[in-house]
Amino acid sequence: MPSINLQLASYSDLFMLIAALVYAAAFIVFAIDLSTSSRTIRTLEAELAAENAAGAETGAQAEARREQLVGAGVVGSEQETGPTAAPDSHGTGTSAPVRGADLVDDDMAYLGTTRRPAANVAVALTVIGMLLHAFAVIARGVAAHRVPWGNMYEFCTTGALLVAAVYLLFLIRKDIRFLGTFVTGLVVIMMAAATMGFPTPIAHLQPALQSPWIVIHVSIAVLSSALFTLTFSMSVLQLLQHRREARMRVGGDSRPAFMRLVPSALSLENWSYRINAVGFVMWTFTLIAGAIWAEAAWGRYWGWDTKEVWTFVIWVVYAGYLHARATRGWTGDRAAWLSIIGFACLVFNFTIVNTYFPGLHSYAGIPE
Repeated sequence: MPSINLQLASYSDLFMLIAALVYAAAFIVFAIDLSTSSRTIRTLEAELAAENAAGAETGAQAEARREQLVGAGVVGSEQETGPTAAPDSHGTGTSAPVRGADLVDDDMAYLGTTRRPAANVAVALTVIGMLLHAFAVIARGVAAHRVPWGNMYEFCTTGALLVAAVYLLFLIRKDIRFLGTFVTGLVVIMMAAATMGFPTPIAHLQPALQSPWIVIHVSIAVLSSALFTLTFSMSVLQLLQHRREARMRVGGDSRPAFMRLVPSALSLENWSYRINAVGFVMWTFTLIAGAIWAEAAWGRYWGWDTKEVWTFVIWVVYAGYLHARATRGWTGDRAAWLSIIGFACLVFNFTIVNTYFPGLHSYAGIPE
């Protein structure tokens, strides 16, 4: 068995620490962006008002030109041609932004062209942190000559890397900067849990883990967990947005202000449902691959080990979530809570079960 490169492992630890600090800085800047959301909202409203004013001017010019043509007999009167689009109070066919209305549509596209420099800086910091983090994870794997997820420390750090990477990949297609504070906060918590809760010196894999199935089974488990982490953040925001929208329907206030920069509760629910469906398929594969690996390692597909039971519990919760929402009409808060319960089971499985429940899957790697 090749020897471990301790120098490269030390570089991995150093870059892991630097990445955690960069993520923490990104979290702070994302929080600053939220705290200054009132200024961002005023800027967006001013931009939209200017756009509506420009549209009103264009509409007025078109109406004047039409009246000239009618007077000259070039076109018929309104009775002959039909009424024009009814202008609003600004003289156009489009409405001005309503004060207190949301400033992002259901497709997660912001109205106006405001740059939000604080959020952009936070995204840049997240990218830098993710690159440093990727080097640290890869360096640990190269130093140990194996995949870097053989214990809880490595699982948490690799999971945190995938959470950040999935968030940034989604950010390319959809403007989900509103999730930045929640995602980077969860990444920082995972990094802190790895370094303080599961500190594990680099070592070779235990014999039971020395199988090609660790690449297939655990990698898909980590990726599906990253997707579930993203939907957990969306579900929490969905609950907040749903309560805000309920208050507004009865004439209440629209606080907190930053929620105007978050899509509607229905949009968050729809996107969470789609991502959870993908994560559920991956988790199903994780469950099947784990059973095949168990048969190869222990001669049976299922043995009611604690980790196996909780992996199945997670599958049941997310299966129930998808079924209830698709066929039973469980929408709104009930769907959000089911998604949150599923994520809570996931966290329980990878922390409490791995640490405190003895079994064949006790690979936390924490020194006694």
